Amino acid sequence: MESNKDKGANGEQIATDYLQELGFTILDRNWRHHHLEVDIIAFKEELLHIIEVKTRHSLRYGRPEESIKRDKMTFLKNAAEAYQYQHPFWKYVQFDVIAITIIGNHPKEIFMIEDVYF
Repeated sequence: MESNKDKGANGEQIATDYLQELGFTILDRNWRHHHLEVDIIAFKEELLHIIEVKTRHSLRYGRPEESIKRDKMTFLKNAAEAYQYQHPFWKYVQFDVIAITIIGNHPKEIFMIEDVYF
């Protein structure tokens, strides 16, 4: 049986491949700064993307994107601020979510929600 860590890593790889197909350049995966972590940091054109990946193997507990709450967005905003401080070149940032539903070993649905902010 696949662990949650393995499921998350699999989802992040699917998301990375998906983003690259869309023309994104991946800067970091699982970027950490103290207690902060971002699943994927990428860019496209002049825009930095802070991307949260949510993977589910069933809809029993809801859709993947429904698990992101206000405290997670605050966490991501703080991480983005730290990243921008370390990399001052990036002036414009956008928060995105990639929700992945995997049935068996194959992605059934990949859903990207762009410019999420609350």
